[in-house]
Order: sequence, then structure tokens, then C-alpha cells
Amino acid sequence: MAIRKRSVRDLAVAGKRVLVRVDFNVPLRGSAVGDDTRLRASLPTVRLLLDRGAAVVLMSHLGRPDGRPNPAYSLRPVAERFAELLGQPVAFAPDCVGPAAEAAARGLAPGRVLLLENLRFHEAEEANDPAFARQLAGLADAYVNDAFGTAHRAHASTAAVAELLPSAAGLLMERELEALGGALDQPRRPFIGIVGGAKISSKIAVLENLLPKVDRLIVGGAMAFTFLRAQGAQTGRSLVEENQLDIAGRIMEQAGQKLMLPLDAVAAAELKPGVATRSVDARAVPDGLIGLDVGVRTVQAWQAALRGAGTVLWNGPVGAYETPPFEQGTIALGRAVAESGATSVVGGGDLVAALEQGGLAARMSHVSTGGGASLEFIEGKTLPGVAALPDA
Repeated sequence: MAIRKRSVRDLAVAGKRVLVRVDFNVPLRGSAVGDDTRLRASLPTVRLLLDRGAAVVLMSHLGRPDGRPNPAYSLRPVAERFAELLGQPVAFAPDCVGPAAEAAARGLAPGRVLLLENLRFHEAEEANDPAFARQLAGLADAYVNDAFGTAHRAHASTAAVAELLPSAAGLLMERELEALGGALDQPRRPFIGIVGGAKISSKIAVLENLLPKVDRLIVGGAMAFTFLRAQGAQTGRSLVEENQLDIAGRIMEQAGQKLMLPLDAVAAAELKPGVATRSVDARAVPDGLIGLDVGVRTVQAWQAALRGAGTVLWNGPVGAYETPPFEQGTIALGRAVAESGATSVVGGGDLVAALEQGGLAARMSHVSTGGGASLEFIEGKTLPGVAALPDA
């Protein structure tokens, strides 16, 4: 799992145009960027290239425009915000291929930046079309992939184009591979895995890949109720995947004493803000109630397990964090991880949002920018956008 790829530091870029795949798939609020976290994450790579005399051509997707131009998904507002963060103008091309893009790229001087329009305005991007990749490659002399968040997709801008130009991993891509790979391959012990989320069906591969590696495996979120039901617990109206009970039983048998499930739960009749809640035994949720967060006893037990941890790898919230007050378990657990002194690597868009909401993201050792990509990496899958880059 320890993956080392040729670094952007090793590319000769002075006087050259460098095509950089970034992940600028950010939320827009009207015509402005709503959250610029991903833009800021790409700054080190862009600045390195500019400092070394390159002209930088950035490309990204935004949303799901279904392979055709749609003004609602234009990257133009992103270019404006990125220019503010970078502290210099960012030119914008009205397309990512074709005459306008080619003219904009050809006219780009060293030390300058150009952002191409949304890659997904063309069906050929998601089809990993070789001809489309050749058009992209024709805009530059070298290629850098700094978009870990899309590395699990075999698209033209992440896979095919890497075969056509001298290619390397950007600084953000390197950090992601080092943090996730290091946690899985060379963790400081004890190594604690935390897996949350709604459904066990979406995390089976994560659980099975983590089990042989971790010293403790904490399972929270709605998915925990499928495990509890498999043990014969009363789960009320909590979400249970009845067709996954056998799999849950098998995982519990493999895990043995490593597995930690919730002891108590914060339950309510429905999931909505301000609803009346009750603290209940996680194995005896009354009829009519839904377990929506972990309770105080659970948090205390998990805090104790985290004391002295060497490494924590965490994917997925342990409660319905979007709806107060059911974010409290995830926030309390995040505080315990931050205070444990462990190397903490967290991933998954929902979890990152919850930790940002609680002001805890900055206290983690590494917060992955890749939701689906980090999940597939933890599952042990090969990421096409990483595999396409030459090894170090």
C-alpha cells in the first residue's frame, strides 16, 4: 500500500506549460464559491510550479453537468476566487479543448495561470476517451495530477492524459498517499480504526481490509445497528440492513475482541432538529424510537480506548451529524482523537464536514480531500489516477 510516485519536484518545468489536474469541485452559492478548502489545498503545487518558471494550465470538473455545457456548473467563479487566494490574476478559457483553449494555453507566459472550463461539459472526459485526452495533452508539455479526490475515476484527465506527457504527482497527491498509506502500512501502535456511516453494505471492504491491521475497531453510526441486530439486540426503528446480517455476523466472528460497538444511543421518534430525545441501551432500543447518535457511556468507553493510541484512521461519522443534536457523539469522539496524541488520519466528506462544523478538523494530523478516493484506498483498491503516474 505504500505508494511512491514521481514527484512534481522532479519535473523540469522552467519555461514549459504544465497541465495540472486539480479538484476544484467546490460548492457554489449563487455566483460565488461557498467553501474554498479544496482551492487552498492546491496552492502549494501551483506556487511550486510558478516559482520554477512554469506556465500553469489548471483543469477540473464541477458537479454533474451530464456531458454538456451548463452555465450553472461553470468554473468561472472558481477562477475568480482562486485568483484572490493565489494573489495574482487567473485567466479563464471558455472551454477545456478546442481553439479557445488552445489559444489561451499558447499565449500563457511563464509565471501565469490559466483555468480551463469544466471538463465534464464533454462526455469524452468520463469516458476516458483517448482522442479527448490527446486534445488535453496538446495544451502543455508536462502533466501533474494533484486531484486525489478524483483519483478513483479512470477519466481522460486523470488516467489517459498521464500516458501522453511526462507526468508526476502533485504535493497534495503526495501527502494523501503518504498519510493514508503510512497509516495502513506502518502505523504507530496501538492502531485504532473507526468506521461510521449509515450502511454496512457500503463499508464491507473497508472493514475487511482494516480488521487484520488494527488493534481495535470502533464501529458507529447507523451501520452499528445491523451488527447489534445480528447479535439479537432489540433495535426499535433504527436503520438495519436485514440482508447484511450474515455478513455482519461473519465480520464480528473475525474481529473477536477487537470490535467495539455502541453501548448506548441517543434515540428519538424521528430525525428532525429539536426533537425530544432519550438515552437508551443500544441493545434495547424501544419500539417506535430510532437510534441516531452514540450516547455518553459509548463515548466514554471509546475515549478510554483512544488514550495512548499511536495511529487513528477514521472514516465516517458516528451519528446523524447533519441534524442537531445528533452531531454531539461525532464531535466528542473527534475531541478524544485530537487529545489522544495519535497520528490521526480522517476521510470521507460527511466526517470532514462534521469535524469542520465542530472546529476539530485542524486538530487532525491529516484530513483527506478525497471522499470516494480515500474510501477505495482504505478498501485496498487500485486508484486509476494514481496507477497512471510513473513510480518514483
